[in-house]
Amino acid sequence: MLRPTAWTIALFLALEGGFVSWIAASERLPPAPSLDRFPSTLGAWSKTTEEPIDAATAAQLQADRLLNWDYVQAQTGVPANWFVAWFQTQRKGAQPHSPKVCLPGNGWIPDVSDEVTIPTAVGAIAANRMIVTHGPVRAVVVYWFETPRRAIASEWAAKLWLVADAIRDHRTDTAVARIVVYTGQQSDASATAAAIQFAQQAYPALRAVLPQN
Repeated sequence: MLRPTAWTIALFLALEGGFVSWIAASERLPPAPSLDRFPSTLGAWSKTTEEPIDAATAAQLQADRLLNWDYVQAQTGVPANWFVAWFQTQRKGAQPHSPKVCLPGNGWIPDVSDEVTIPTAVGAIAANRMIVTHGPVRAVVVYWFETPRRAIASEWAAKLWLVADAIRDHRTDTAVARIVVYTGQQSDASATAAAIQFAQQAYPALRAVLPQN
């Protein structure tokens, strides 16, 4: 038998799906961004490679635009992976996959899951931090959801803002932005600091590339 919390979640998801379908008649589809215009240099970080996304993964994600680039910090040599999946609309059921679900589904075991506040040149944002392991490999993951008006950490808050912004803007486009820094020989704290430093540079640049309201 479903507990009240489970009933609440199921009801909310049903209402959200019905609302998105209802708003579709008046939805304004923004132009798809050219993610290849994202800067290859972000402060002390420089792009090194573009990681290919195989067809099966792309089909599963159902994103309209994908970016998967590797960067390295010049002074320390610390690498960071930068992934963005952008969705033009959620009316057909396609929506960002939460790393909280995807990472464990791919064999990563979360040791830590919390939120961090990241100061940037265009204002502070809240983001999720996970410290995960996969066999001997350990990594810090920082991610958030990006809408035309705001960055959001909580998956549930993102769904609530989807409804509010769809009423106001007649848009449901959104993105998930994720940074991965492998710990290697450094501590969790050092890897977290590197991920936050990258996010400080990446967030304003991402807002400049994605369509605004």
